[in-house]
Amino acid sequence: MNTQAALRPYDVVLVGGGIMSATLGILLKHVEPTWSIAVYERLPELAAEASAPWNNAGTGHAGLCELDYTPENPDGGIDIAEAIRVNEHFQQSRQLWASLVEAEIVGKPDTFINPVPHMALVHGTDDVDYLRRRFETLSAQPLFSGMRFSAESKTIEGWAPLLTERRGLYEPFAVTRDVTGTDVDYGSLTRQMFAHLEASGVEVHRRCEVRGMRKNNDGSWQLRIHQFTDNDRLTRWVDTRFVFAGAGGWALKLLQNAGLPQVQGYGLLPVSGRFLRCDNPELVAQHHAKVYGRAKRGALPISLPHLDTRVIDGKRALLFGPYAGANPKLLKHGSMLDTAASLRSHNVGSLASVHKGDSGLIRLLLTQMTATRGRKMAVLREFAPAANNGDWTMIKAGQYAQLVKRDANGRGVLQFGTEVVSSADGSIAGVLGASSEASSAVSILLDVLERCFPRYRGLWTASLRDLIPSLGQSLAADTRLARHTMSRTAEVLGLVAPDNLP
Repeated sequence: MNTQAALRPYDVVLVGGGIMSATLGILLKHVEPTWSIAVYERLPELAAEASAPWNNAGTGHAGLCELDYTPENPDGGIDIAEAIRVNEHFQQSRQLWASLVEAEIVGKPDTFINPVPHMALVHGTDDVDYLRRRFETLSAQPLFSGMRFSAESKTIEGWAPLLTERRGLYEPFAVTRDVTGTDVDYGSLTRQMFAHLEASGVEVHRRCEVRGMRKNNDGSWQLRIHQFTDNDRLTRWVDTRFVFAGAGGWALKLLQNAGLPQVQGYGLLPVSGRFLRCDNPELVAQHHAKVYGRAKRGALPISLPHLDTRVIDGKRALLFGPYAGANPKLLKHGSMLDTAASLRSHNVGSLASVHKGDSGLIRLLLTQMTATRGRKMAVLREFAPAANNGDWTMIKAGQYAQLVKRDANGRGVLQFGTEVVSSADGSIAGVLGASSEASSAVSILLDVLERCFPRYRGLWTASLRDLIPSLGQSLAADTRLARHTMSRTAEVLGLVAPDNLP
């Protein structure tokens, strides 16, 4: 049966029940508590896609251990600009979360964030030299003053025993370690934020899918919603002044349906993910760190391997990966026709040319899809040489949509980052990409507010600073402010402060 409900006007509609929509909802409800907000999530549960805890590695990305953020310059210097940018973005997220804890908007911090040291591991003389120079450059910066370096096996064993057990005596290797690192359960955080929003009058609709959009004469949007029940489907039309597409891999299709010229030529390459998971209490107790390696020369950033401590629902486990695979779905709980549905006349050429001209992703997918269990374990043993096959189980992670854009020559190129796309009038915006967006959610959504609500900029600044005290200031340029900010959020969130480093 197909019925239709009457129009219902809103100030804001958020599409998608993940970390992005939850964060934007929190920010908007704080600065404009009287605005009407509705959320539409196509699944029965919130935070069930990329935000779900086992669909991602839970890293609080701060540039502490991710070596792809610190490339080596031709002159041998280390470019740390991206690491600083990522760290400053994460500090904004920490400030918001600390404010939410203090206001009792979310529960105890250990329900969503826990202190876990971040480490980088390299092998071979050249990479050890690179890591040492990276450490010397980064540790001189206020946001990275807690970083430590060692190439001594005994020291590394004390930090992370699994890295040294049965490792060859004459193999050069080194690590950096920063105990201010974190593990984040973005699923728990998202659900807690939505619970507060619902209690504050925000309408959160589950099992509702946005299937069409059109612009009204007054500049607002009309959305066609399919609401699913066990035995029925209700078609609902809703009007809203502003639409945010925070629907992961489905966001591009929403922006395409809206007719945004800004996404002309944009396409998506779906990539599925898998992890090896270990719940053996003995092994889990021996490893308390997130250890990132260095990708092979010429490899893509998404192939960066890491061995992670995870803390979910108070229980610790280990995770290793990611292992990429091919799947035409744009969402883990999506359709096999997702990719085909995102094809348009303006993006077919982009996608075809990236397949032809950029073989890195194709090579990665083919290599990892055809890899045997033994080959996958061999990659793990580069981190933990004594890893036993029987202790590790392969699990499915989230489904990611790699963004493809046209370059100046009209050729499709892969985009390894998160991009905010908005209409010229600011009435609709979306987030595209498959990067460390959860860690940078606050910074990304502050950008959305800046772009889409420019006339409110002066009115909202003071309220936003209630949540994010360092807003508008550079922590990297102010050692005192950086130390104060990190110490304050560490105290509230139960993390390690730079003043309490061993």
